[in-house]
Amino acid sequence: MGRITVIGSLNMDLVATSKYMPKIGETVIGYDFKQFPGGKGANQAVAMARLGGKVNMIGKVGFDSFGDILINSLKKNGVNVENIKKEKNCSTGVALIIVDEQANNSIVVISGANYKITKKDIDEILDVIKDSKIVVIQLEVPLEVVKHSLIKSKELGKYTILNPAPAQELDDEIIKNIDLLIPNETEVEILGGIEIKSEKDIVSASKKLIKRGVKKIIVTLGEKGSIYITEKEVRKFDAYKANAVDTTAAGDAYIGAIAVALANDEDIDIAIDMASKVGALTVTKEGTQSSLPYLDDVINFKKENL
Repeated sequence: MGRITVIGSLNMDLVATSKYMPKIGETVIGYDFKQFPGGKGANQAVAMARLGGKVNMIGKVGFDSFGDILINSLKKNGVNVENIKKEKNCSTGVALIIVDEQANNSIVVISGANYKITKKDIDEILDVIKDSKIVVIQLEVPLEVVKHSLIKSKELGKYTILNPAPAQELDDEIIKNIDLLIPNETEVEILGGIEIKSEKDIVSASKKLIKRGVKKIIVTLGEKGSIYITEKEVRKFDAYKANAVDTTAAGDAYIGAIAVALANDEDIDIAIDMASKVGALTVTKEGTQSSLPYLDDVINFKKENL
């Protein structure tokens, strides 16, 4: 299996559970609070490691207890943490998450040290990228770092995966250096500039991005499955039904599974099926990294047990 390098965020997730989401100006009494290691980059790295991937994590935390907890969580899960830096005079990233009784979530991210990573930091770890097969990036670090990482990765001949979250418009220099883009419906709407009202709209928005240089796209649709789109084909994949408890880390789990399967030279059908199983398993447990399944869970996957 080829090595995977994840460039991205590390956050401490502070999760409050309430009966419903508060409206603007409303105070809601919650009934549970928990603290979980998170951040899209770290979540995806842990998802990969638990599925048997060989993973490097590139990112930054602060000199605080949250930073130590996040690094230790990654290390405990088998992720290489040698290239995570600590930033002085800056807090570790934090995500404030509300989960309602229908397992919907709302998230506010305070980026902290995640936004202190620079192009120079990436240049210092080019040997790590060189020794990797796949590079996975999200948008919870500065956009100039995302662009620089993608360009350098492609110069080194690496396969690049971008999860465009949180959603924002991307320039052509970023777009043309993406081998596989994995957005959800909201993200593909923003990137493609087309209001999404149907699967036909999803395909149209994706085709616009392919014309700009993206090689392949998988649009995740939650319980409705996913759509795989290239210049020449469009294919829908169904999701596995599950009794959802918390959907917070499902997208990160899905992306982690795709990366591991591709690093293991599996074809896209097997990769998407594996990712669908991993996503279904993830939503049956609460939390972020704590909800991510292990390879044995996927091997023993049975739809009737979800």
